[in-house]
Amino acid sequence: MSTFAFDYLNELIKRIERIRDEEGESLQQAAKLMADAIEGGHSLFAFGCTHSSLPIQDLVYRAGGLMLINPILAPGIASLDVHPATLSSAMEQMTGYAKVILDNTPIHAGDVLILVSVSGRNAVPIEMAQIARERGIKVIGVTSIEYTEAVTSRHPSGKKMRDFADVILDNKAPKGDAVLSDPRVPQKFVPVSGATSIALLQALVAATIEELLNRGVTPPVLLAANVDGGAEYNARLFAQYRDRIHYL
Repeated sequence: MSTFAFDYLNELIKRIERIRDEEGESLQQAAKLMADAIEGGHSLFAFGCTHSSLPIQDLVYRAGGLMLINPILAPGIASLDVHPATLSSAMEQMTGYAKVILDNTPIHAGDVLILVSVSGRNAVPIEMAQIARERGIKVIGVTSIEYTEAVTSRHPSGKKMRDFADVILDNKAPKGDAVLSDPRVPQKFVPVSGATSIALLQALVAATIEELLNRGVTPPVLLAANVDGGAEYNARLFAQYRDRIHYL
């Protein structure tokens, strides 16, 4: 294995170990919010701009995952779905767009919204968290505490996403996200936030399933469609929870 690959994997392992050792209490708080919503008949939603949408997509309609997590996919910032790609970076700084997105999403008081924003500084995730909280929606924010503390807000309020979240989960990414360096390269390279955010959110799913089981609630978990009987099993669950599944 190359030295750079080895060093990257060690950096990733180190940060996931920090998540394991430092985020337990926050994960439990977030899991209780998720379980409260599920037990109370409410819906779960998740949103992130551009690359921050990738950890969200990893949660949705996933074998072994909670089937009730609904993605919010807004045009221009759902992923790298526009050309030029730089347009998406500009769009996530636009004030007012978050309200348009939420106004066109079937999200209501009592629901839970998972928000991923590594820097937490751009207008769309900030306003998304602010408006959601004002509407009685619980907000679980995934961000990098180190990163967000090192940058200024791009919102007129001067606030950041974490200021409006009910629970913050720290993905342990550094400022700028990249973790390796070499004197022959003028900037650090290879980011970690995608992998650490996915690990953090899948840990949240695990904690939520455990919380539901402790309450005597059977969690609706998707079976792999490529396993014999998987499609039929999932169809029964989709029918049972159709009022809270908005991605079909």
